[in-house]
Amino acid sequence: MKKLIHILFIVLVPQIIIAVLIYNYQNIKNEGNLEELQEAYAQVPQSSVDHAEFAVLQQDFETPHEVTEACLSCHTERGQELLKSSHFKWERETFIPGRGVVYLGKNNLINNFCTGIAGSEQTCTRCHAGFGYYDTTYNFHNEKNVDCLVCHDNSGIYKKAKGSAGYPAMGENAPDYGAIAHHIGRPNKQNCGVCHFHSAGGNNVKHGQLEKALLNTTKEVDVHMAQNGLDMECVDCHSAENHVMKGRYYGISSRDYNRATCEQCHNERPHEDDIINEHTIKVACQTCHIPEYAKVNATKMYWDWSTACDLKDGNPYYELDSMGNKAYLSIKGSFTWKRNVKPDYKFFNGTADHYLLTDVVDTFPVQINTLFGSYDDRESKIWPVKIHRGKQPYDPQQKRILQAKLWDPEPGNGALWVDFDWDASLKAGMEYIGLPYSGEYEFVETEMYLPLNHMVSPTTKSVSCAECHNRDNSRMAGLSGFYMPGRDRNNMLDLIGWILVLGSLAGVLVHGGIRIAINRKQNH
Repeated sequence: MKKLIHILFIVLVPQIIIAVLIYNYQNIKNEGNLEELQEAYAQVPQSSVDHAEFAVLQQDFETPHEVTEACLSCHTERGQELLKSSHFKWERETFIPGRGVVYLGKNNLINNFCTGIAGSEQTCTRCHAGFGYYDTTYNFHNEKNVDCLVCHDNSGIYKKAKGSAGYPAMGENAPDYGAIAHHIGRPNKQNCGVCHFHSAGGNNVKHGQLEKALLNTTKEVDVHMAQNGLDMECVDCHSAENHVMKGRYYGISSRDYNRATCEQCHNERPHEDDIINEHTIKVACQTCHIPEYAKVNATKMYWDWSTACDLKDGNPYYELDSMGNKAYLSIKGSFTWKRNVKPDYKFFNGTADHYLLTDVVDTFPVQINTLFGSYDDRESKIWPVKIHRGKQPYDPQQKRILQAKLWDPEPGNGALWVDFDWDASLKAGMEYIGLPYSGEYEFVETEMYLPLNHMVSPTTKSVSCAECHNRDNSRMAGLSGFYMPGRDRNNMLDLIGWILVLGSLAGVLVHGGIRIAINRKQNH
């Protein structure tokens, strides 16, 4: 017995000590990491220069191009960097299995929101980081076409005008370039939000997780951007090197590189409970920490283009839903909006495919983009997504989704939002992109998948174990190909479990019966 005690002491005690040290080290590391984050983002970044002091910015600017020239006179390499960036090119080179090397971006992709920019550039390029993008003749190689102010104006004055191909208002309505040029700095949430909060035609329409509420919010909405929290700016995570922003939008991106990740700030084992840490092998951080999106303002979940072009007394009109959102617009059709939406979930490995206008449709609903991944893929994790569904024009003869021309400054040119004529719009749109149109159209269902990364909830509001590990209404009910304890049944495991339970019960009963029998025998 003494030898056994000595052996156990020699073997177990060192293991217990090591385990305690590792546990304490992880806790210290996690706590230190959080303290470092809080300290780092409590500091308001200060500009190292005062742009108001530069002589080159003291002139009376007449055009935004002149402002860009002034900027580039000091920031000599920045113009060329922008010319190579996706914010300016609106496309990037990528590789997709089965397609090879392709160039994808807003220039040539379609979506199921406003569909695409082709033929409507003059209004769509209000969110382009440049000036004068009217049509396909745009010069993407002239750095004087770069719009520095749209990202670096800290005055809140600068705005691009509607239908002006990326230009601000001109003439007597032009912004005060001098005042703006004296307030240049690091991009803030307002700069980024002008486009990313209002993409697809309105606040929170597209993403459901990026909206104007983030400009002044609380930790219950987003722990990172909250004024009573870290109060982070977009560029704190989406940093840039040579004006190439870190991060991917999978409505147009296909490759798994240069992504903005949680691990940039948080270590790979951020929880005190190792069982939860082990979940990160197959579960993205966002899956547990974004239990719902569209927390403040509603987001569009369905867009039916087939109902567009209805007029009242010859004029376009709109109707509101119970939340005050436009449920119908003559120019765009019918919409379904939702707030506090529980995400859908998919296995995702960071790569994607996209529907190209030249693709032949052979399955319905049409997948506008496809997120690759599966349980068996080592790089895949369960990821929360917004699925935006829609109904779009389709050519049943050519078997292709059709690109409509949506906007034009003048009536009679086939623009849907001006002339309210589907056939003329589709004819003009397809002619613009150089693809055949049979003259026949119908409307088909489409789906688009948008991974969620923002509106991270406080830890106390994160997804609980029971929300996934249950049989009745598991969040993971739509995922298959793997066994999830508490959600799934396995006949063999159930049989073994019942054998163990019944065997244990039988053992207890037999043991108890024997003890009772022995006790009676001894009493007699």
